Amino acid sequence: MRAVVKILVIIVLIGLITGGAAWYMRDSQKSAVRFRTAEVTRGSLTATISATGTVEPEEVIDVGAQVAGLILSFGTDKNGNPIDYGSQVQQGDVLARIDDALYAADKASADAAMEQAHANVVVANANLEQMQAKFSQAKADWDRAQQLGPSDALARTQYDAYRTAYEAAQANVTAASASIVQAQASVSQASAQLLRAQRNLDFCTIKSPVNGVIIDRRVNIGQTVVSSLNAPSLFLIAKDLTRMQVWVSVNEADIGSIHAGQTVVFTVDAFPGEKFYGQVKKVRLNASMTQNVVTYTVEVQTDNSSRRLLPYLTANAQFEVAHRDQVLMVPSVALRWKPSTQQQIAADAKSAASSPPPSEDDPAADAPRNDSAAAQPATQPVSTDRQHRAGGSDENGAAGEQHFGTVWVEENGLARAVRVQIGMTDGTDTEVSSPQLRQAMRVIVGEIRPDEVVNDDARNPFLPQLGNRKNTGSGARQSPPPH
Repeated sequence: MRAVVKILVIIVLIGLITGGAAWYMRDSQKSAVRFRTAEVTRGSLTATISATGTVEPEEVIDVGAQVAGLILSFGTDKNGNPIDYGSQVQQGDVLARIDDALYAADKASADAAMEQAHANVVVANANLEQMQAKFSQAKADWDRAQQLGPSDALARTQYDAYRTAYEAAQANVTAASASIVQAQASVSQASAQLLRAQRNLDFCTIKSPVNGVIIDRRVNIGQTVVSSLNAPSLFLIAKDLTRMQVWVSVNEADIGSIHAGQTVVFTVDAFPGEKFYGQVKKVRLNASMTQNVVTYTVEVQTDNSSRRLLPYLTANAQFEVAHRDQVLMVPSVALRWKPSTQQQIAADAKSAASSPPPSEDDPAADAPRNDSAAAQPATQPVSTDRQHRAGGSDENGAAGEQHFGTVWVEENGLARAVRVQIGMTDGTDTEVSSPQLRQAMRVIVGEIRPDEVVNDDARNPFLPQLGNRKNTGSGARQSPPPH
């Protein structure tokens, strides 16, 4: 009987031990973590600065009105159609006509004043001739009186009368000459008034000052324009739409990397997937501040011979800061990933991961942390002259200064650290160099935990399918949407 009890106890113990081992193995498998890896590639790398701007014509003329009045009609373009948005005009073409009744009356009054001034000149000349004739008579009488002198033949009073008549005639000639000058001045004044009236009358006909395209018409027929200190704007003309500019707002932290002649690639939402190219023309010095953020306007010239770019489109521009060909590169997230536990690190790599770093830029000096927070991919391209640190490392590698980091490669289910020298980055990929790293090797960029795996058979068929969650991880890079 005791032997049977012993056998039963042994069987129970064996069952408990077997069940405990099975439970432990199942729990261990449940908590196992798989690595997500990405391939080390070789290719071209371009560091850029991203900014937004507005497409603008190179030269825009704002045509206004210098007189006030009612808009009576619009002119016609070369096709005979009334001037409107998009009309092509030549220099001197009539754009609009303003009611000129009042200005025509002023012109007629100025013409009459001009004729009267000319008549006054004629009268003044005739008066001068009359005064000169009287002066000649008075001079002859005075000459004879001087020959006779005061005597019995010429009374003293008569002698004085001749002299007075001579002097008066001489003064009248001077006055007549001054009247001519005055009449001529009146002609000049009347001429100026006539010119002013004529110009105001001409201003009633609005003409195009240049060859171009109407991009904005701001008045309608029957509308009254009032000219004051500022001329009212009637039309906006783009002189040449085959040459366009992009006015890009660049943050003050990036403006130091912008210079004239720099290559710029930009896109517009109107043409998805199509790239346009330009060059930096100038950096404007009049910075603007919005909510304590200082930005500078950069003018980018671009060719628009195809006329596809329209004025005032929003442009997403990328300034090329640096470019490298045939470089070894890894995803930038690989430099920020670290094992979440010490059990994930290979034995030969634990000492390297826990030893003090030779440089303060070494990311291996940080304590292991969860990849869900450390493996967030960069969303904005960064320039090589700015140090954006991720996990204590500088991914950009500014010229003249070496920066180091650590990437992890999978080895027998564990992570092994590889120390690399970091070069430039475009925000997604980063240039690296290391004797232990070769093309086509795979580096760890994230982890896939069992609780992230979803059984496809248990899904609700009526819910939207957002992709296979088995292929997602916190450190995975997302491919760009198709254009």
